[in-house]
Amino acid sequence: MNSRDALLTTQVEIDVPFHDCDPMQVVWHGNYARYFEVARCELLRLFDYDYDEMAASGFMWPIIDMRCKYIKPARFRQVIVVTAYLKEYENRIKIDYVISCKETGEKLTKGYSVQVAVSISDGEMQYVSPPALIEKLSKVLDA
Repeated sequence: MNSRDALLTTQVEIDVPFHDCDPMQVVWHGNYARYFEVARCELLRLFDYDYDEMAASGFMWPIIDMRCKYIKPARFRQVIVVTAYLKEYENRIKIDYVISCKETGEKLTKGYSVQVAVSISDGEMQYVSPPALIEKLSKVLDA
């Protein structure tokens, strides 16, 4: 999970808040999905296809698969960098993630998510990404 063959990349910084941690001041495992979401939304905004634009185009994009591999714990008040890499978009959206410590650059967590287009009007899953995604993304990729 790295920048190799990534089509688009972005990063967000998160200062780990107290409410994300367990009594040992280690980030509770379920919060990593939320950190991925913050980076995913930032990545989608790069080509103007965040969740509001998805809905306006007639599609919802549920997560159908997600993986998270914990390498080292993130801790209270640690500044982490969440990097999102767009890897696929023709039939589904696949995004890889790497979470690292801002201060040391040490890799803490890696993972990915997969989303598919589902028509809002009839609930049908699309086996090819809809033109709205392709058009918006091509404007950025072709630039």
